[in-house]
Amino acid sequence: MAPPLLTLRDIHLTFGGTPLLEGAELSVSRGARLCLVGRNGSGKSTLLKIAAGQVECDLGERFLQPGATVRYLPQEPDLGDHPTTRAYAEAGLAPGDDPHRAQRLLTVLGLTGEEAPAALSGGEARRCALARALAPEPDILLLDEPTNHLDLPAIQWLEAELQQMPSAVVMISHDRRFLENLSTETVWLDRGQARRLDKGFGAFEAWRDETLELESLERHKLDRKIVAETHWLIHGVSARRKRNQRRLGQLHEMRRQRRELRQVTGDVKMTATAGETSGKLVIEAKGIGKAYGGPAVVEDFSARIQRGDRIGFVGPNGAGKTTLLNMLTGVLEPDAGTVRLGATVQMVSLDQKRESLDPRTSLADALTGGSGDTVSVAGKTKHVIGYMKDFLFAPEQAPTAVGELSGGERGRLMLARALARPSNLLVLDEPTNDLDLETLDLLQELLAEYDGTVLLVSHDRDFIDRVVTSVIAWEGDGRWREYAGGYSDLKSQRGGGQADADAGAGAKKAKGKSAGKSAAGGKRKLSFHQAHALKTLPAKIAKSQAKIETHRQTLADPDLYARDPEGFDRLAAELKAAEDELAAMEDEWLALELEREELEAADRG
Repeated sequence: MAPPLLTLRDIHLTFGGTPLLEGAELSVSRGARLCLVGRNGSGKSTLLKIAAGQVECDLGERFLQPGATVRYLPQEPDLGDHPTTRAYAEAGLAPGDDPHRAQRLLTVLGLTGEEAPAALSGGEARRCALARALAPEPDILLLDEPTNHLDLPAIQWLEAELQQMPSAVVMISHDRRFLENLSTETVWLDRGQARRLDKGFGAFEAWRDETLELESLERHKLDRKIVAETHWLIHGVSARRKRNQRRLGQLHEMRRQRRELRQVTGDVKMTATAGETSGKLVIEAKGIGKAYGGPAVVEDFSARIQRGDRIGFVGPNGAGKTTLLNMLTGVLEPDAGTVRLGATVQMVSLDQKRESLDPRTSLADALTGGSGDTVSVAGKTKHVIGYMKDFLFAPEQAPTAVGELSGGERGRLMLARALARPSNLLVLDEPTNDLDLETLDLLQELLAEYDGTVLLVSHDRDFIDRVVTSVIAWEGDGRWREYAGGYSDLKSQRGGGQADADAGAGAKKAKGKSAGKSAAGGKRKLSFHQAHALKTLPAKIAKSQAKIETHRQTLADPDLYARDPEGFDRLAAELKAAEDELAAMEDEWLALELEREELEAADRG
């Protein structure tokens, strides 16, 4: 077996306070496809920088095979003072590399090579940095959030490009579908250490949950053993002094082990503050259009959005997703047609660029609006420090300026601000940027339980599939069309992808097929809401059964009615309501389970 190209051994690093890395290890073999996963702040980007040779560790060893080449794509690429995008991309080439490959990649990615780096948008800068990293075809590619700011066609192009490259790839990404399609190995960075799974990301989450469950069990056993040993020392029969001292030493050692066990980072606690229930009609658009002195961005588009809809907007960068969204929500006047908002609509928006955050404002003031030290959430007043903890901010971060927060922290702050405001219409423009996978899971669950209407712009295919009930997709030439279901349903109805694989920068038109054709080529499955209900109903049923049993035992007391007739009547009414609720939940679960079995049987057939 060939030795690894790159090895990190026993890596330790501390930036003050709790160590970030404690003995983390990483090995990259030739042709490997490895994804690096973990919570925001777990040290993924730092470990990748150590692998790239850009950060020195406090302790440990980095070994790179002599002659092996490494290229690193940072989260926020700095294009420096290069005069053009071509000059920046070609600066990454080494002697012997194909001098024309950088320009070819720039062209495929929608850049001419003559752009001034300082004038690029976030997505253009990311595509230019990708061209620089990919052009030499290095032995090892280190990619930190390569899909950030890329549209769907560019993400699909990048997947295809990486699949055919011989380079070993180590990637950090929040895009589940991207990781599932590319990775064959997974490294989980957790509490300073790296745990390896010799399978791709598709197998990671089940393995992680099993690992944490076993760890919790071991911690519980240790706790019980400490309690037992403490009880023995205090109350046990006196034995020989030597034996007592040995057991006391063992107890001190167990307590030391327990203290040194680093706890799993808590989960974000998200609650959307519900506003007044909107009318059934939320938005009605008839024949709207918009142009900016050239071809139409939106032409003759009509839609009727009702309460409870979850609508996703997909299309390449520059297609006009934000323009269409702004017209539908009344932020922008259409050139033609009409838009009518329903009664009592309370809208809360999360903007894509986080522009509503003043970088000089403190974290606490950003949440309270600079007035007082409390936040009103879901009709309850909460201290700002407590609300910060719900979104994994430490109390000492309260005075921290917004401009000093990481991308993931700014994303969590924007969510915290948006969810604290009363709403019945959530408008989310790229909410997944910089959020870790666990936070995305919680956001998906919140949106599934949200009583209002959701309008979502995203390039995250998995997130769209899990959240939306329909998709409004760009068809080219200013035309937009609504498809039932999520992104996978859109693909099956069109009979292909969102765009040609070569349309990496969204410069080419999507070639959609008629939505009226059969989706026989696509795999049928339960909707996200049905799957969520099927997963959560058993626990709700068990809770209801326990409540019913408690009421029955109480009502079985023969003296209860004589002692408290009003209490007896109240409990009897509660028992009847609980039994009705249980019957309804059992019927719903049975119907969903039957539908799931039918769909699986159809897929096997």
